[in-house]
Amino acid sequence: MQLSQNEENNFSLSRFESMLKTNDVLFFDSNEFENIIHHYLENGKIALAKKAVKLGLSQHPGSSNLKLFQVEILVFEDKLDIADGILDEIYDLETSNEEIYIQKANILSKKDQHQEAIKMLEIALDITFDEADVYSLLGMEYLFLEDFENAKQNFMKCLEADQEDYSALYNVMYCFDFLEQKQGAIEYLNSFLDRNPYCEVGWHQLGKQYFDLKNYKKALAAFDFAIISDDYFIGAYLEKGKVLEKMGKYNEAIENYKITMDLDDPTSFAYLRIGKCYEKLDLDELALKNYRQTVHEDPLLDKGWIAITDFFYKKGNHRKALYYINKAINIDGENVLYWKRYARINTKLLNLEEAERGYRRSLELGNYELETWIKRCDILIDLGEYEAAIQNLLQAVEFYPETAEIEYRLAGLHFMLQEAEKGYFHLNNGLTMDYEYYIIIEELFPSIFARKSVKDKIRLHLKSCS
Repeated sequence: MQLSQNEENNFSLSRFESMLKTNDVLFFDSNEFENIIHHYLENGKIALAKKAVKLGLSQHPGSSNLKLFQVEILVFEDKLDIADGILDEIYDLETSNEEIYIQKANILSKKDQHQEAIKMLEIALDITFDEADVYSLLGMEYLFLEDFENAKQNFMKCLEADQEDYSALYNVMYCFDFLEQKQGAIEYLNSFLDRNPYCEVGWHQLGKQYFDLKNYKKALAAFDFAIISDDYFIGAYLEKGKVLEKMGKYNEAIENYKITMDLDDPTSFAYLRIGKCYEKLDLDELALKNYRQTVHEDPLLDKGWIAITDFFYKKGNHRKALYYINKAINIDGENVLYWKRYARINTKLLNLEEAERGYRRSLELGNYELETWIKRCDILIDLGEYEAAIQNLLQAVEFYPETAEIEYRLAGLHFMLQEAEKGYFHLNNGLTMDYEYYIIIEELFPSIFARKSVKDKIRLHLKSCS
């Protein structure tokens, strides 16, 4: 009885692994070794692949294909000079083996010599029977060079040679997106789908392009075609749900998100979107239930904690909002979005010291928005920490020079510290930048605004501007 190809490969693999266990040395022809090595490399079993290469070359020392596998492993291990030397030996025997040039290109690419790698791949392209693979490698080299136009063209050629290479299709879309060629992407996808009308990935990508352009009707149609092409395509249901949300069709969106849970394990993203839909429908209990499921499913998903915190904040239940943001911070104390909410909630609860801590942590974590500096300053003013408030604003000036909101606050703070000269300096700066913001002095420093000298300075400036 003749064995099928798969059965032969499995038999060879079983014999090889049995040999390793017993230390017996069995003979395999070179093709068997190639299949065994390929299997191990495909499954990431590098150590076993190396053993197979070593034994294979001991039995077939002249096999170029086994040496090329050896080169592939050496490149993976960054032993580039040794790999290059072996390639030169093979080249002396076989100048027309495209794998030599592909591996040469891999070595050059690892050395960041991408232009030289491209030259090698162009030689390989002239002699290969597998153009799709070489075009894909060329596309990647152009990506390394950030030459997105040439990368795009090569990935397109890869798709012409192999219409089912979806990684190439994703790379084509990546290039279109980077080049901000939305219309070009849509035209290309429509042309591709004319030739491959049941390509669910193509329809999915087309839907995403229309979604980005806010053309929700066409996006919905594209995702529907993706689902017709493959009714188990979870990504299409998720994207369709997002479109339906944008169209205000929340019940239909929920149905699509729930389908993804029937097809596979529930995801935190699906629970989150369902919660958002229920919240829009004013079904608070169901919204809250799904938000809690979101953080249960994935405690590290910040959008889940933010959703449940914002839910209670909008309801005016600030203590419950604080409870959940504290839980979030206990899980990830480096998340600036958590600390900003922590500060805002504590401000509402009049916990000023905790609010100041929240804004301070936001700044320490790199959130240098003007609003963060300003809000921290105003809390420090309320706490009577005038010198700390000044230091805070002087740091803000480095990022936001010539900002009236900062200058008026600095003026008021220096006046409060009896530093009149500095106070007038910053008051003049503020009035010159934007005189209408003088109301900041009135709101934050009413005792300073009540001074005749300050009022006269403001009045004089307003008179000169009129």
